[in-house]
Amino acid sequence: MHDFPAGRFAVWATAWLAGRTSYDEAFDALLGDTAHRVAGLPGTDEAVPLGWALTALRGLGERRFRLTLPVPGDVRGLPPVPGLAPLALDSGQAAVGERLALVPEPLGPEVVQWTAFSLDGVPPMAPPPEGNLRAVSGSLDLAVGDTARALAGLDVARWNPEVPALLAGLARTTAAPGLPADHDPLALSVLGRAQRLAKVLDLAMADAPGAAVNHVQAAARDGALRPLAHAVREATVAAFNWVPRD
Repeated sequence: MHDFPAGRFAVWATAWLAGRTSYDEAFDALLGDTAHRVAGLPGTDEAVPLGWALTALRGLGERRFRLTLPVPGDVRGLPPVPGLAPLALDSGQAAVGERLALVPEPLGPEVVQWTAFSLDGVPPMAPPPEGNLRAVSGSLDLAVGDTARALAGLDVARWNPEVPALLAGLARTTAAPGLPADHDPLALSVLGRAQRLAKVLDLAMADAPGAAVNHVQAAARDGALRPLAHAVREATVAAFNWVPRD
């Protein structure tokens, strides 16, 4: 299962800054069983605990963070700060506010190292358009249908029999856990489906032992999966970045 510490940070820090959850709830949700340290926070000379950084956000004037999932050729949402884009691309994720951007780097299963980038002096970026959850959910459905037909034509079941079973099970409702209590149920559902589809992508992209997939087949498979990968990415961002309307 793909993990998005930057998504959890964005959603819980935003909920706390908006007064929709308590500090303790946000802190517990962010830490779990993992140690987190933040380097580069303004006013600090060394890495500090994540709880310390969470407390400092209000003093810095932060109001909201957004998850961004950069990929080569598409770094939308990343401010033009030296060193930020390469690190975020390597991590595959970042949480971006108005004063700070933070990039997580897992250091094994029990430690996450965050690097904070100050956005002082950086021209304000226009906020990215908010993904409409119903539209994103519909796009996910279309991508799943198109991908399932393409993978059936490519006989991916022969390469990895788990893929068709996972696709067939998407009709069951699954909700992503660990988000604030007032998070939109549709966002939870969209994120749960996106997480399952990410597993489909991982399995379908994995070359079976014994060279069951040749170069031509692999290229056709990768092309068939590309729209689904894009839809999963957009759905994940929209689900984590949902906020209640005033």
